[in-house]
Amino acid sequence: MEEKIILLVEDNADDVLLTERALKKSHILNKVVVAKDGVEALDYLFGQGNWAGRDLNIMPQVVLLDLKLPKIDGLEVLTRVRADSRTKLLSVVILTSSKEEIDLVNGYSLGANSYIRKPVNFNDFAEAVRQLGLYWLVLNEKPPCDTKNLLDKTKGSDC
Repeated sequence: MEEKIILLVEDNADDVLLTERALKKSHILNKVVVAKDGVEALDYLFGQGNWAGRDLNIMPQVVLLDLKLPKIDGLEVLTRVRADSRTKLLSVVILTSSKEEIDLVNGYSLGANSYIRKPVNFNDFAEAVRQLGLYWLVLNEKPPCDTKNLLDKTKGSDC
């Protein structure tokens, strides 16, 4: 059975720790790969930089993406993910503290699957993460890796 990896793209170490604690509290024991900025996230997804040679057939089940990131912000990460045939169907959940309506609109416009504002209270945050895990790791079905082949019936797998 394929391991369901969570890619957590978050530059705030406290939020990384809170997310990992909330996942454990909810008995979500999936492997969590942490990218501390947009460059690290893209490197992981496309097998570049420190992630060169990574098996690109194994993609995360879900990407939890903060917006306010150093180097490359979350919206640019989302833009690049959606522009590449290898990652365009990845489940991307924006998990941010931003209360800016324009971020919400831009996130969905660029192809986010969901947009969640991080609750300030830990118990509320833990509950939000539990529900995220239940939906994205248990209930949601990921598209097959040979989606391109299924759509155009001309070539083999892209993943």
